[in-house]
Amino acid sequence: MKNTNISTPDIKGKAAVVGVGTSRYGRLPEYDAYDLGQWALREALDDCGLDYSDIDGLIVNRIPSYGRFAELCGIDPRYTLSTPGHGRFSGICIQTAAFLVASGVVNTVALVYANDGASAGTAYGGDPSKYGSAAGAYGTTDGHWAPYGMTSPGAFHALMMQRHMHLYGTTEEHLGKIAMTFRDHAHLNPDAVMRKRFSMDDYLAAKQICAPLRLLDYCLINDGAVAMIITRADLAEGLRKAPVYIHGASQASQFIDSSFPPKDFWAAPMAKVANDVFAMAGVSREDIDSLMIYDNFTPTVLFTLEGFGYCKPGQSGPWVAEGHLGLEGRYPANTNGGHLSESYLQGWGLNVEAVRQLRGDCGGRQIKSPNFVQYMAASPVVTSVIYGRERS
Repeated sequence: MKNTNISTPDIKGKAAVVGVGTSRYGRLPEYDAYDLGQWALREALDDCGLDYSDIDGLIVNRIPSYGRFAELCGIDPRYTLSTPGHGRFSGICIQTAAFLVASGVVNTVALVYANDGASAGTAYGGDPSKYGSAAGAYGTTDGHWAPYGMTSPGAFHALMMQRHMHLYGTTEEHLGKIAMTFRDHAHLNPDAVMRKRFSMDDYLAAKQICAPLRLLDYCLINDGAVAMIITRADLAEGLRKAPVYIHGASQASQFIDSSFPPKDFWAAPMAKVANDVFAMAGVSREDIDSLMIYDNFTPTVLFTLEGFGYCKPGQSGPWVAEGHLGLEGRYPANTNGGHLSESYLQGWGLNVEAVRQLRGDCGGRQIKSPNFVQYMAASPVVTSVIYGRERS
């Protein structure tokens, strides 16, 4: 029997991010995924003043063995989870951790992501037996399911963008505005891999990879790691840094016919998640001060803005061109530079940036007195998290 009435657990103000940590980003061949993960986790623990012995939940993303990682850290968690390397899993992992601590299953969860893809020579596409094939929602190992030419996520998104341009008149310059805006933010971020600003002429002159996408429309594959410490809200006070509370988290999927680019740009699952996460948090779009938008490619930003209701369908291009995503705009977005300019950290860096913005730790790119920051990811699994500075 089909159940259309899903009850979403109430996590508002019950879970808090108390520590975040990152490694350096770039090509770091002297470190493997375990080294990078430990680096980020040590930084996160130091950030909040906790110790390895305080961790009773461990969620790892893209780390080969959760058991080996726990052994290296000297921890025996009560709850353990290892997740695939797809970027959608950052939001999934954060939602899971929030549910775990809110329900009392564990007190404190360490979430650790580590990626040595640049040094390991990871390719996102081509041979579908490798990570990143577009076939089967970017992950199947059976190449027979891949439509001809859909051998990479870039090709997948390029075809979606072609459709958006055909339907709504969206232009290449709209994509260029996104790439330029996020690079302007990265210019103010000393940890960003790419900090040099560029003009629209520079963007249009960049090498075309898969029409209409150019080199500057693609995320940056690098080595790097991120860790987050999420604990029960009642345990979050009095630690080294002010806690940032999780007010809402949700996900929905669109796997039917997902071997092919969706005609609706994942609008259906985004609408479900938007309804859930705003209702759970008890806020509206007008209350949100900053957006962290999963930007594996520039078109994803447009699809996300429309799917989550920040723009009407077809209006995201002109809306972005008006400057709303800049630091002085209505919804400053990807203030760290995002995947396009800071580093491709598969959503994790954007969630860390949300926490740092709410704590006021972002230096020259800091926005003025934010109360709520929303993370959004559009893919075959849509996720969103709303963070708040106050517990309620």
